[in-house]
Amino acid sequence: MQAAVALWATLLAPAFTLWGSPFTWLELLACVLAVWMVACNMRVNPLGWPLAIASSLLYAGLFAEYKLYGEASLQIFFVLVAGWGWWQWLRGRGEDGGALRVHRLTGRQRALALLATLLGWPLLGLLLHRFTDSDVPFWDALPTVASITGQSLLGRKLIENWPVWIAVNLVSMGLFALKSLWLTVLLYAVFTVMAAAGWRAWRKLEGRVSA
Repeated sequence: MQAAVALWATLLAPAFTLWGSPFTWLELLACVLAVWMVACNMRVNPLGWPLAIASSLLYAGLFAEYKLYGEASLQIFFVLVAGWGWWQWLRGRGEDGGALRVHRLTGRQRALALLATLLGWPLLGLLLHRFTDSDVPFWDALPTVASITGQSLLGRKLIENWPVWIAVNLVSMGLFALKSLWLTVLLYAVFTVMAAAGWRAWRKLEGRVSA
């Protein structure tokens, strides 16, 4: 137990200072793993899923330290979904019974995904407002709920996951800037560019099992 506490203290220690704010080893390691993860996702490489598990666990601890409880809870959800997504990419089947391929939602499915996200946002915001000391409950709730949508779409190799991530990243950049998590702001700016590239790449991969 003491070793775990000591390790956590080391991870929370400043690695360097930039723009007047300290950056911890925890944030730095989480950033590196997260970029590697997205690069794998762009190439439909299943290695992205274990990387997602590792980076999400690190970010859960980081966000909890900054009282971003919606984001912290989201990371735990990501760990669970990453196991499901990993299995889907390796063993999942499409509607035709064949191996899971990069594909699109129907118009009706897009509308349902958007509706579910818009309904879930205020509900989670109210929960965070009522049961936590979050100072930004509804702002925290929006990217949290939208990320659940994006991760579910990614797990099923649906192209629409990428525009969802672009929206999530843009909202999250403002949220993290408010908390002075500048390295994470920079990371999410990189994620936005990578999501746009992933969207373009997956359109070319449509109908394929893997890249």
